[in-house]
Amino acid sequence: MVEERDTEFVTRGGHGGIARLQSKAEARLGLLAAGLQEYAIFVLDAAGRVDGWDDGSERIMGYRSEEIIGKHFSVFSPAEPGVADHAEWQLAQAAELGSHVDEGWLLRRDGTRFWAHVVIIAQRSAEGGVRGFIQVTRDETEAGARQQRSSRRFTDLFDLAPAGIALFDASERVLDANEALCGLLGYRLHDLNNMPAAGLLHPDDRGASLLVDAAAMDAPLNRSRVHQRVLVRSDGQAVHCDVHSAASVADDGSRFWLVVFQDITERLRQTEALRYQATHDDLTGLLNRTGLNELLDSLLHRGAEQVAVLFCDIDNFKRVNDALGHEAGDELLTALARRLVDGLPPGCTPARLSGDKYLIICSDVDAVGGLEAFTMWVAELLRTSVPVRGHPVAVSASIGAAMLDRDTVGADLLRYANAAMFHAKSRGPGRVSLATSTMITTVEEQLGLEEQLRAAMETDSLILHYQPIMAGDRSVVMAEALVRWPHPDRGLLSPEVILRVAEQGNLLRGLDRWVLRTALREATSWPVRNGHPVAIAVNLVDLLPHDPEFVDEITAIITESGIDSHRVVLEIVETSLIDLPARPREAMVELAERGVRFALDDFGTGYSSLARLKDLPAQIIKLDRQFVSGVETDVADVAIAQAMIGMGHAMGRSCVAEGVEKIGQFRVLSDLGIDFYQGWLFSHPLPADQLRAFLENPPTREPE
Repeated sequence: MVEERDTEFVTRGGHGGIARLQSKAEARLGLLAAGLQEYAIFVLDAAGRVDGWDDGSERIMGYRSEEIIGKHFSVFSPAEPGVADHAEWQLAQAAELGSHVDEGWLLRRDGTRFWAHVVIIAQRSAEGGVRGFIQVTRDETEAGARQQRSSRRFTDLFDLAPAGIALFDASERVLDANEALCGLLGYRLHDLNNMPAAGLLHPDDRGASLLVDAAAMDAPLNRSRVHQRVLVRSDGQAVHCDVHSAASVADDGSRFWLVVFQDITERLRQTEALRYQATHDDLTGLLNRTGLNELLDSLLHRGAEQVAVLFCDIDNFKRVNDALGHEAGDELLTALARRLVDGLPPGCTPARLSGDKYLIICSDVDAVGGLEAFTMWVAELLRTSVPVRGHPVAVSASIGAAMLDRDTVGADLLRYANAAMFHAKSRGPGRVSLATSTMITTVEEQLGLEEQLRAAMETDSLILHYQPIMAGDRSVVMAEALVRWPHPDRGLLSPEVILRVAEQGNLLRGLDRWVLRTALREATSWPVRNGHPVAIAVNLVDLLPHDPEFVDEITAIITESGIDSHRVVLEIVETSLIDLPARPREAMVELAERGVRFALDDFGTGYSSLARLKDLPAQIIKLDRQFVSGVETDVADVAIAQAMIGMGHAMGRSCVAEGVEKIGQFRVLSDLGIDFYQGWLFSHPLPADQLRAFLENPPTREPE
């Protein structure tokens, strides 16, 4: 479809004798044709559908805006084999190179053809992705259209371009520049004229020639190349640009270069800001886990041999949150972060992993007096008193330390330090511990268990037991899924052991997915009595509403299983939902509108339970077993249970009592108005086949 066009080169007045460019070079200026009546200029979205339509487009193409908006731009092409593919190829070329120039037959609305000169320019977002295109189309059917272009028109288009443009001669000196480039670099036109291309580059730019292929006299014509370069303003400031360059030839056979400079400084600044957010903790500004791992990998990659890691856990931090609130806790964490930044010696970098856990990487432990001495010094640094909300808060930290050896990798170093920290914490507040061979052996055993657990999930070697949840009339309303691990050497492992291994191995999210997927699939085959299918309850530990993919993941698993979403109950521990932000709350509401119910597990154990219940989009509350166990004999437990049940009912929630093991507990709770019961009084957790039998013949009399 593309044909070679004759080139013309005519002197430009007033700008140093610059000649008129060949038509393809002119077309590469993109939007420079805006406002000229013989042009049709319209906007395409990223898929090639018409998104904007002007009067010129209606005049040339014959379509009114309401007739064409939303249609693919290939509608303008003749109905010939390969035309649709060619249209997509045009967009791909524009997306890759920034712009694409083409010629060929196009169709008006009335079916008549005209020979068109087409320029398609990619429009990019601040992050660099293609968000759409602009197509500039001119009818060149009339004889002499090419000769009607005047030098003045080219001058106007050249100067109106929003991007910086310069023309360079064969010796790489500036022949001409537009106002946009003068403004970008802070020069006047006469300052830029005859300036060598190298003079536009910042000293930090280590690249070769600014003009791609400039040294090759046989460089392909009109083939745009794009590179990121750093230019220098007249005041010395750096300007980051995407540089589009193409070689062309004048009528006399001499070569020149057309170069377009697109300022991407702000885009790079935004990218760097996003990069910072990804590697730093929002609250304290310290490195987060991602940034920490990158730093550690960098040190190890450079062959550092004296790297040490200190794992610091603030003692009794929860008491600050409980007594003074989360904002006060954040204030304390921020103050400790500043203390570490200001107090640590050179070569030592602090990070905050989560909650009240800090980690320090020392690149050369010998330079700070050795591992033991440095660990004791950090313990003293964190043993302090911090004013928080007008209250002096005494602080100390339990610290575990580990040092690199030739058999240790970065991830192991963190694990060893973590294990040493737990050992220090077991000895009391403010203690320190260095990783020993025994601890390392324990960690290695843990690593083995983690790999085995990962393999068990991948091969579906875990199993689920289900504990029925009963209504007052002894019918089964739901069953809670509880994971078990038939370990080949250790026997049947309980959820507590499995969760501990999964947490250490960062497998909790995968475990949640496995349990949810398996439980929903198995629940689809449960027997139904009296037309009421039993709901399936799954406790989520790490797959939580805070995850941006929460709704999509839950929906996909429900769809995959084929279960009715009204049978799905997701249990979430109350403390995971304290101070629930708007976005996670909206995710819960969205799933609830589709029929999914949420149960607030271990209700009553969080310090803000009563204040926050009204804001939590949960349909079920599960009264924690610690308030159930004493209702037979403890008046306070009865009062607490009665208050929680009454409050739940007043807000339209159903109430489940956990850990019901005695008939006396059942009767008291029944008198208090509890809705459902879960506990050994009714049934232990049952394997899948036994649960089916239980559902077919549930107990019909009061438990004894």
